[in-house]
Amino acid sequence: MTPLDALPIVLALIAGLGLGVIYFGGLWLTVRRLPSAGSPAALATASLFGRLAIVAAGLYAIALAKRWELLVAAMAGMLVVRFLFIRKLRAEQRETIDHAP
Repeated sequence: MTPLDALPIVLALIAGLGLGVIYFGGLWLTVRRLPSAGSPAALATASLFGRLAIVAAGLYAIALAKRWELLVAAMAGMLVVRFLFIRKLRAEQRETIDHAP
């Protein structure tokens, strides 16, 4: 495999990272806004459908290339972002607990 052959896979991975940031970042923002929302159920529902629509459109665009490797790379990118978000939020939670009076 030449570097030029790997370029679409790297681009799909980067696209997956972006989709992961949109999906999990949007989820994080939604959860933070729920306590102060006038209608939490409407906010959660709208956020879910919005995030799903964006991710589905992104994955569909990648699937148009008809190469399963690209979808795997995109999903791997999304999983990396999920792992990083969980790690960051757990560290923040531990920090908050450690500094509680």
